[in-house]
Amino acid sequence: MRGLLVPLVVITLGLAGCGGAHEVSSEQAAGVSAQDRAKIESNVRQFMSSVEQDVTREGPAAWAREFSSEPTFFMASDGVLAFSSGTAAAQAIPSLRQAIKKIELHWGDDLRVDVLTPEFAVVGASWRETRTMQGSEVTEVKEQGYFTGVVQQQNGKWQFRDAHWSTQKAEETGSKRN
Repeated sequence: MRGLLVPLVVITLGLAGCGGAHEVSSEQAAGVSAQDRAKIESNVRQFMSSVEQDVTREGPAAWAREFSSEPTFFMASDGVLAFSSGTAAAQAIPSLRQAIKKIELHWGDDLRVDVLTPEFAVVGASWRETRTMQGSEVTEVKEQGYFTGVVQQQNGKWQFRDAHWSTQKAEETGSKRN
């Protein structure tokens, strides 16, 4: 028993000592000064505001600019992989344009931005959306939930590298067109 106790004490002390020696602030880890972090956060907030405005004004077509076209892009919605790559998203957008006549997207006031590096940040916000669907009947779909994503700056612009939509509830109303 004593022969086993000594190595356990040494390992425990060694691990405890390592923990403090390797702790670094998120600022040091990202190599981003507080001033640069504030500027990046402001730019990401502007990007998110532009997404909201562009999608509301242009509908699904706007997502072609907002999603990265890279193979690393993916999007999940309510636990299901919706797009496995930037190419898959780009291929799906034309069919979304045919199915959805209009979108009104609104981010909540709780937008969070976590700057990881000068080129990457994580975003999170509540959202609500009203989609008017194409067809012989006017159908509105109202949803709300929480969105998280990784944004990446490439060639001077921000885009979603990854996205996840969690839906809180859906409500559908319909009426005939005149």
